[in-house]
Amino acid sequence: MKRIHSFLCAAALLLLAALPSEAQLVQGRHGSEDFKIGVAGYTYRKFTLDQTLSYLQSMDVKYLSVKDWWLPLSSTKEEMDAFKAKCAGYGVEGYILGPIYMHSKEEVDKTFAYAQRYGANVFIGVPDYELIDYVIGKVAETGIRVAIHTHGPDGAAFPSIYKIMELVKDPSLGVGCCLDMGHSVRSGEDIAKIVRKYHEWIYDIHIKDETAPSKAGKTWEMGRGVIDFKPIVKALRKVGYTGVISVEFEKNGDNPHPGVAESIGYLRGVLDATK
Repeated sequence: MKRIHSFLCAAALLLLAALPSEAQLVQGRHGSEDFKIGVAGYTYRKFTLDQTLSYLQSMDVKYLSVKDWWLPLSSTKEEMDAFKAKCAGYGVEGYILGPIYMHSKEEVDKTFAYAQRYGANVFIGVPDYELIDYVIGKVAETGIRVAIHTHGPDGAAFPSIYKIMELVKDPSLGVGCCLDMGHSVRSGEDIAKIVRKYHEWIYDIHIKDETAPSKAGKTWEMGRGVIDFKPIVKALRKVGYTGVISVEFEKNGDNPHPGVAESIGYLRGVLDATK
């Protein structure tokens, strides 16, 4: 009887294995496809453009913020076209220029002319405080908006979006924010609240994790640090954010790519899971 029972059990298992199973497949789009994921150029500050583009291609990242060590402010229209063509060859768009620091009216003029030659409708800029009115005038003159990068609690200009709002006053003037979420957490700010309440000021986003929610915090691989990204993603979805979310990874400048790849993977996972 035992032999017969064993035979029947084995036959039943074989029959079950032969039956078609219902695979667990993604229904519709991946949640991460609702957002444009990029990398901030400062991340690969010690690498050539070709090396950087190759790294982005390996992660299927299609957006890069462009630093001037790859494309100097003196670049001609022809050099810019060649730069764009090289990026396109890797499936990447140099979607925004900067950050570019401006300490005089001449530097503001030079930067806007640079952005015009590139065909940009927005760039990341950091003007001295006393140049804000002049920058607002250049935006009105050219139609090119400025996203001012936030720098957190380290004493640099524009520590938060609140300083931008204080100086500019009106979000319709075309001077807004490149919100650095890592620096915001280091300043003790509620990022999800900022996104919900002041999203009309936010033109671009730099995202990273931090080791601590204080000035002592350092860049960390996303998912390993102190930031809970789920409420931030929910807020971005709620306000319909359509800009790029760029990972900026300041850690390990000589070999950032493993940490960047880990962060990109984690970001995609949170975007997929948080709807």
